[in-house]
Amino acid sequence: MENKLTIGKVAAAAEVNVETIRFYQRRGLLAEPPKALGGFRYYDEAAIERVRFIKRAQTLGFSLEEVIGLLALQQSNACKQTHDAAVLKLQLVEERIKDLNRIRTTLKILVKQCEVGPTAVTCPIIESLSHS
Repeated sequence: MENKLTIGKVAAAAEVNVETIRFYQRRGLLAEPPKALGGFRYYDEAAIERVRFIKRAQTLGFSLEEVIGLLALQQSNACKQTHDAAVLKLQLVEERIKDLNRIRTTLKILVKQCEVGPTAVTCPIIESLSHS
């Protein structure tokens, strides 16, 4: 890939849209290069890798604030701190999974109650939400 990349080329290579690049710049996740003589801003290939890093971290559930921390750790090569951040994120994911499993179980019960047919209650789901 060439060294003088426009924002559109960076976005295409990183598989995001241009507004995502601009958003990352406003949030301080990606530096905005100075304008060249033609009025264009030219990026290097490192910008593509940075955007890909951000997107992969988000896919793992890291918030943009957490990604900022990971990017700082990437520059300092702090494996222990990165590990600790990942362990914390894993704990949060495990808690979310437990919550989602509980929600799934409750919804299955309520849906089954509705499917059984008419009962003394108007609607088991509405009744459950009204008195829980």
